[in-house]
Amino acid sequence: MSLSEITDRIRAAERKAARPEGGTTLIAVSKVQPNERVQAILDQGHRVFGENRVQEAAGKWPDFRQDFPEVELHLIGPLQTNKARQAMELAQAIHTLDRPKLAKTFARLAQEMGQCPDLFVQVNTGEEPQKAGVIPSEADAFIKEAQGMDLPVRGLMCIPPVDEEPSLHFALLAKIAERNGLPDLSMGMSGDFEKAIAFGATHVRVGSAIFGERVPPAT
Repeated sequence: MSLSEITDRIRAAERKAARPEGGTTLIAVSKVQPNERVQAILDQGHRVFGENRVQEAAGKWPDFRQDFPEVELHLIGPLQTNKARQAMELAQAIHTLDRPKLAKTFARLAQEMGQCPDLFVQVNTGEEPQKAGVIPSEADAFIKEAQGMDLPVRGLMCIPPVDEEPSLHFALLAKIAERNGLPDLSMGMSGDFEKAIAFGATHVRVGSAIFGERVPPAT
């Protein structure tokens, strides 16, 4: 599916949900994609991209930014605390703030560096043991804790369980964000981003629908 087709579907979903046109940011998830595919999307004018791993982002985006300095990079994968500084140097937004230790690391580094990317708290809406994120019952307290460290918490992120109706999880995330006064919701991927927009998504993360199936690195 082409980038323009995805964009058209996003605009149509916004209209259907009576959302402001252009209020949804499309994050083109370029993880494990060959550089030529990323280049093709850049050449079409898109400038907001998502990466899962700091190491892969560091090997890809500094070079692309020489030609496209206005690129906005979002880190959307689990983040180890020892990668936090590099993540903060690379990205304009990090979607996976999920534990106090990481929040404290961000707060310390923000003081040292004098800047901090926009942060999204990851909420494990399905309370899946294998998945990162704070559970819903602990989200309010964690958001307040992070804000108390002067961290720029902009919103929430979730990845619904694959075997459940995503709308239930999008609605839950939106409710948590509303009661905490957070404006942004990072939710919705290639298979369900239109549903996410109906529940207020401000950022949708679309990879395979734009780039095609991922190409795993050679082992």
